[in-house]
Amino acid sequence: MIKLLLNIEFSLCKSAKTLRFFAVKLCILFLFLACKKEPTAPIKIPTILDTSIQTTGMYILNEGLFNMNNATLSYYNFSDSTITNDYFKQQNGRQLGDIGNDLEIYGGKMYIVVSTSSQLEIVDVLTGKSIKRIAIFDGNKPRQPRKIAFCKNKAFLCSFDGTVEVIDTTNLIIEKVINVGRNPDGVAVVGNKIYVSNSGGLDNPNYDKTVSVIDYNTLSEIKKIPVLINPTYMATDNYGDVYVVSRGNYDNVKMRLQIIDSKTDTVKKTFNDFEALNLTIKGDTAYVYYYDFTSGSGSKILLLNVKDETIIRQNFITDNTKIETVYGIAVQPTSGDVFITDAHSFTNTGEVLCFSSEGKKKYSFKAGLNPSYMGFVNVAKVDTVE
Repeated sequence: MIKLLLNIEFSLCKSAKTLRFFAVKLCILFLFLACKKEPTAPIKIPTILDTSIQTTGMYILNEGLFNMNNATLSYYNFSDSTITNDYFKQQNGRQLGDIGNDLEIYGGKMYIVVSTSSQLEIVDVLTGKSIKRIAIFDGNKPRQPRKIAFCKNKAFLCSFDGTVEVIDTTNLIIEKVINVGRNPDGVAVVGNKIYVSNSGGLDNPNYDKTVSVIDYNTLSEIKKIPVLINPTYMATDNYGDVYVVSRGNYDNVKMRLQIIDSKTDTVKKTFNDFEALNLTIKGDTAYVYYYDFTSGSGSKILLLNVKDETIIRQNFITDNTKIETVYGIAVQPTSGDVFITDAHSFTNTGEVLCFSSEGKKKYSFKAGLNPSYMGFVNVAKVDTVE
């Protein structure tokens, strides 16, 4: 989520002569800047790049259609620019399940939430091979897991039956089930606190309007924070804030983005000048996107500075590329490229588009049905010694 950061890195000089050369060049540059009036320039969007890793591939979770058992996993290889769709079936010899609802990579494992099948699929991130499949049931009743987040050695999985399953990420066993609000549909972590959005989405028009706070040390709910009705997706920034999307009632109560201050556990700001369906945060930039499901009026992607909580730009895309139905956004950590999924009509093959941090399209490729969440395969960069 970003526009452009000039991140200048200086290598160690191999000789005193090289060092003197750089010193002279810097002096000339500083003198030039001191005499030159600062020009008017477009707003730059800071991109935090991780130069200690290299990104070898990207997973795309294709949601599929309800009750069709056709959720799939795609894999894009950056080295040869090839896409392998239905990658999970190719690697494991079976289907992923019904409705892929979340994908997160943590500690060398990829966690895929399959909601209608009520399963949590845990996969080796390098091979795509299944490590374990955990059934998320209350006896014979499916809990319908929705989203997953991590805190230290535990995964927190919120489920639509009003619970959060606490999973040990080492032995991959559910160690506790915590009761929260109605139909939780999002989860996020700040410090030792886990935030869960209680949507009440199955009780339309009597939606829930709270965010539960769970303490990591006691594994219990310690508070409910009042928010706007039907809270769903959540994201966190580097300043201790939790961003919550409340979807309203899909009619006269609009979709709004709110900010919870984790220090006070209260809503400190609500953005009333734009609608928000979901968001992704990278560094100091949030990509807030919206699609009007009722009118089909097209997709919008707004850029927000999370440091000062102001709008950077109303439109991320700057080259007039059209996105029919934006369904997910992810930022590659090593290049700053922005990947946007387009679900198109929800019934045909979806697409993934790559944009530069300036909002210009670089390339695209076909994915599966309703591509949504993405995860990058990052490996430590090994420097060769001459």
